[in-house]
Amino acid sequence: MYAQVKQGSASQERDRLSVEPHAFVTTNTYFGRFPASYWQRCTEVAEVVVEAVVTGSGRLLITASDIWGDVRGIDAHTATGAKAEMVRLTAPIDRFVDGGALWLDVQTDDETLVVEQVRWTVAAPRALRPVSIAICTHNRADYCLDTLTELAEDPDALGAVAAVHVTDQGNDAVESRDRFAVVKQAMGDKLHYIRQPNLGGAGGFTRGMYEIVEGERGAESYVLLMDDDVKLESDTVVRLMAIANCATQPILVGGQSLQELHPDRLWVDAEVADLPKLKPGLTPTEESMSGRSMLEHSQELRRDATHNAWWCCLIPAEVVAKIGYPLPVFFQWDDIEYGLRARAAGFVTFTLPGAGVWHQDLHWKDWDDWSRYFHFRNSLVVAALHGAFSSSRTTALLAKEFSETLAAMQYGLAATMIKAIQDFLRGPEVLSDGGAEIVPQVRKLRAEYAETETLKPSSVKVPAGEMPIVVPAPKPSKPTLVLLKRLVDQLRNGQEQGAAIRSHDQYWWHVARFRTAVVTDSAQTGMRVRRFDRELMVRLGREGAKTLWRLRREGDAAVRRWNDAQPRLVSKENWERLFELDKNNNR
Repeated sequence: MYAQVKQGSASQERDRLSVEPHAFVTTNTYFGRFPASYWQRCTEVAEVVVEAVVTGSGRLLITASDIWGDVRGIDAHTATGAKAEMVRLTAPIDRFVDGGALWLDVQTDDETLVVEQVRWTVAAPRALRPVSIAICTHNRADYCLDTLTELAEDPDALGAVAAVHVTDQGNDAVESRDRFAVVKQAMGDKLHYIRQPNLGGAGGFTRGMYEIVEGERGAESYVLLMDDDVKLESDTVVRLMAIANCATQPILVGGQSLQELHPDRLWVDAEVADLPKLKPGLTPTEESMSGRSMLEHSQELRRDATHNAWWCCLIPAEVVAKIGYPLPVFFQWDDIEYGLRARAAGFVTFTLPGAGVWHQDLHWKDWDDWSRYFHFRNSLVVAALHGAFSSSRTTALLAKEFSETLAAMQYGLAATMIKAIQDFLRGPEVLSDGGAEIVPQVRKLRAEYAETETLKPSSVKVPAGEMPIVVPAPKPSKPTLVLLKRLVDQLRNGQEQGAAIRSHDQYWWHVARFRTAVVTDSAQTGMRVRRFDRELMVRLGREGAKTLWRLRREGDAAVRRWNDAQPRLVSKENWERLFELDKNNNR
């Protein structure tokens, strides 16, 4: 993902490439490409210079691609018997508005060529503004220390950073590890470590943002939010800082997410939220590279984004000054709402190719867990705040999803949906504690439903005769009619006996055929047993129908309350209250 040997042989190190005779090596790779399209769109930088120190004989070439992936040569240099010679190649940043990139190729004939210290440089338009990193962590001490160590051991990345703020909200503290002392010594006074009660991702990130922006040089800071459980390519920090400093106007610029367990695969390139459908934007479009191998595909088209997830996202201080702090929603959709609010205020978001972090493979995370409460409640809040809530359309959307959930015998998830909708209707008061109390409430609620528990495969007590693997039928051409049929069949006890269902086959129209469904958890660590319960289905159905009818009648009033409360919710004063800080910043 950094350089690929296309012909002959070569040896690669972090900052050194030794190319044997009659070989060809390209950096037309995920981390090797210079994203020229984004630079032309965001900045007035006219050219980029590639610097390298070479020893031996061979040829260096700058090559460009366009929106169609067609390539063209830009500049070249031939070295003959060089001894630590500094080479500079220049490429104009033009003809890239809609897509395309630049990269370096190395070619040899009869001799070896060693290429070291390759740097892509541009003329800085002004004094560089500092970047301060804010990491939120909760019981992922070793992951967090891996990220801190990656930063500490890269002098270029650490040199670009003014401060690193770690907000630890867990009971397995980062500072309890022996490695913490090593990192602290390496970072010196750049490292700031804070313990606070668990206010979720929103509270942890906002605390770091607050400490940076309200600090002595906060007005000129860039805040780089970063998850605790990413695996960091440290140069990503430098790349985000560089384009932000050169941008003609303040931009939010984020790193892409690669899959931790499948490191060559891109999880998210650029996200576009679909608020009317309450979707965060993970569904790939035809133009998206999401899910594809970056060893086999290149990102040519420049893509816009409505937001950037906070696994890695740089936010200028002037954005905070204009739009305030994040919503205290505890978890999920806080990054989406903030990006949408920034966009409405005139700030653009880009997700930069080649600036990546590896993150947990989210498609291995099962949809049916406690965090779904925050998805449902917070997506309704975000839709309400950004003009996408419709009492009729939104209610119909959720009614369909609720009915499918009941049909699939996910009774705990149905109860989770009901509570989320009810709390949205309660209004802004549900955020008065920053979400500290809701997690145990949701966990307790879900514990009442047996199918929410993930069991070891060996402990599943279902007769083998009731667990044949049954292949699902294709998606129904008339899903509404099929849904009604499945629900009627269940009420009449007309289902088949049982089946074992693989995680990727757990469609509602398939699961609903059986009285007992042993479903593999998406994480592939165990199984869940869903058993039809007519009494429970009817009770939840009635409660859900009542709640959805309330949403239809009271939704618009709730929207007004949420909009009226937004300025207060995102204010510095509200967050100081949640952090238990006084106005004199006594901590």
